[in-house]
Amino acid sequence: MSRRRDPLYERNVFINCPFDEEYTPIFEAIVFTIQTCGFRPTCARSRVNSSDVRLHKIIEIIASCRYSIHDLSRTELDRTSALPRFNMPLELGIDLGCRAYGSNQKGKSFLIFDRDRFRFQTYVSDIAGQDVADHGDDPNRAIARVRDWLRTESRRTDIPGARAMQLKYESFRKELPAVCQRFDLDIGTLTFADFVFAVGISLAPLVTPAELS
Repeated sequence: MSRRRDPLYERNVFINCPFDEEYTPIFEAIVFTIQTCGFRPTCARSRVNSSDVRLHKIIEIIASCRYSIHDLSRTELDRTSALPRFNMPLELGIDLGCRAYGSNQKGKSFLIFDRDRFRFQTYVSDIAGQDVADHGDDPNRAIARVRDWLRTESRRTDIPGARAMQLKYESFRKELPAVCQRFDLDIGTLTFADFVFAVGISLAPLVTPAELS
């Protein structure tokens, strides 16, 4: 039996990435770009129901998204355990399987990131042949890569250019403290939902909180 497609499937973008503090500047730049392009970002942090089995939750989110960003740049040895972090390659594999075998998932599109374009060949060579983009740990480069991918894959003509989007992001970062103050949010502990809300406010200042929920 095929899974019923999410009604927002064509707008949903799954982000498979690390959630450590070091990666936060890249993650927030990606989320901002997705929303500015008119799409809907989602990730494992979009659902925090403790009754959900984590892997089942991730599979459901992946199946609800036409677009996915998979960042393999933190696939490296953990400083404490000395073991590699393989959550991101695992979720990429799930998404590849979803596209290959899901009856209503054939139109899926992926953006695969790494720190440089060829590093993946040393630890996950089975995806050789996939186009891998690099962001070099630079938020502005990540913005450009995500923008160009969504513009190309969606064929939408109303998406601003990369430089315009980078300038919008600079303005957003300056506005964020005032947005947080306005809605009594702690800028140091923003949840994923809080950050998405703040981006929405900055993109549409006249929209009320109720309209964004």
